[in-house]
Amino acid sequence: MPPTDASTDAGTAPYTTAGSDTGPGADTEDTLDLRLPDELLAFFAEKAEGAKGEVVGGAKAEAAGGAAERAERNGGGRNTVGTAQASAPGTAWPAPVAPAGDDLLDRVGDWGPTATAAGVFHLAPVHLDRDLPLISRWMNDPAVAAFWELSGPGTATEDHLRAQLGGDGRSVPCLGVLDGTPMSYWEIYRADLDPLARHYPARLHDTGIHLLIGGVANRGRGLGTTLLRAVSDLVLDRRPSCARVIAEPDLRNIPSVSAFLSAGFRFSAEVELLDKKAALMVRDRALRDLL
Repeated sequence: MPPTDASTDAGTAPYTTAGSDTGPGADTEDTLDLRLPDELLAFFAEKAEGAKGEVVGGAKAEAAGGAAERAERNGGGRNTVGTAQASAPGTAWPAPVAPAGDDLLDRVGDWGPTATAAGVFHLAPVHLDRDLPLISRWMNDPAVAAFWELSGPGTATEDHLRAQLGGDGRSVPCLGVLDGTPMSYWEIYRADLDPLARHYPARLHDTGIHLLIGGVANRGRGLGTTLLRAVSDLVLDRRPSCARVIAEPDLRNIPSVSAFLSAGFRFSAEVELLDKKAALMVRDRALRDLL
């Protein structure tokens, strides 16, 4: 979220009650675990076994590492707001079905809708042919381009999306659909498997979110705060193994940091990323009903 995000409004949206968490990482103390996550070790093992050049989703498996590095390089653009127009109100926008098989993010496409104070909201995983023109328009808005660095007449936005869609599923690009109208762009990603994990004491199954609100009409009324709370609630509800939701807005983005705080996140630390100094924001399952 953004230089001009309206989500500085401290209002909050309704959310569902969290179940108790008795697994590791349920506390809120940030401690460093130097052991690689079991899922990452398993991923490397599978990659070694399938080193015959197997192609997954149109991209070789090793492309996932490059996608993660590109995601970090473009990290300054995460959590920003744009001004491009979305589709006309009332446009039907069904959520695509997530691919079958193992899924690092517990099938985002199956998470379903959630009621918010602003309307019914759901995350629809990106279909490139359908969604690229809209996302490209948002990325070419000057307020967004200053952070995401995916503007211009070239294929930067398309390459950014393809890197995720053709990767191993550690990052899922989505449109945020409110009452049937796509109005925001989200990335739900495994923070513990992302380059971000090198910059903070990551825990297994930490889940990150990036947000871009596309329409100017959707700013200035606290919508960012409402949706951040709703989506982080979805993560905690649909990913029982996840104890924390992570975000890293640019420290200069005061409205964005304020929106995360209003949505139940706490400020954890300043972190130096590749092209920005970020505020590490954390929403803990254990504190979910208190903040």
